[in-house]
Amino acid sequence: LGEEGFSRLQQARVAVFGVGGVGGYVCEALVRSGAEHLDVFDRDDVSESNLNRQIIALHSTLGQDKVSVMAARLRDIEPEAEIGCRRMFYLPENADSVDLRQYDYVIDAVDTVAAKIELAVRCDALGVPLIAAMGAGNKLDPSRLQIADVYKTSVCPLARAMRTALRKQGVKHLTVAYSTEEPVRPAIVTDAEDGRRKDIPASMAFVPAAMGLLIASHVVRQI
Repeated sequence: LGEEGFSRLQQARVAVFGVGGVGGYVCEALVRSGAEHLDVFDRDDVSESNLNRQIIALHSTLGQDKVSVMAARLRDIEPEAEIGCRRMFYLPENADSVDLRQYDYVIDAVDTVAAKIELAVRCDALGVPLIAAMGAGNKLDPSRLQIADVYKTSVCPLARAMRTALRKQGVKHLTVAYSTEEPVRPAIVTDAEDGRRKDIPASMAFVPAAMGLLIASHVVRQI
């Protein structure tokens, strides 16, 4: 990175929304690369279903809130790191409580479409750099991951939905990490009440992790 580039990374303030399968690896890679000022946003607790793919999910952390576990891990990597914990799900209803102008970069690794759209609209209006994770579930091949403008993506159903919503909001650009792999059809789960097919999105360890590392690489290089 060079001395000047590394200094910029150390001083940059970055927000990571969602510290699950993708976001956890983003945080890990940023701090291991030299970033020292992160704010992490999530309201979930670590659960047993997270053990197959989330870097903070261990039997020793089950039941603990994710942002606290993430912050403790990051400080264990770099004791001087300043990690802000915000135990919240970012949504349009509470978006005003977060001042996005303070950040040099914002990373969207949340699952909720409404939150993703809100972050995109607000960052676009403020001129704050943002990269958003698209769908990592139901994918098996990490080599199919790419970074592109959301309007130049293909295959990904979430990216398609984001394009439609952002076009209506007048947002003309959004950098995203996405997969060109066709989603794998998950196992069939039958709803006992009405007998209808109910698909549960599935994840393996490698695609969310690879997406998180790809996003972190992009952010470090941009900073």
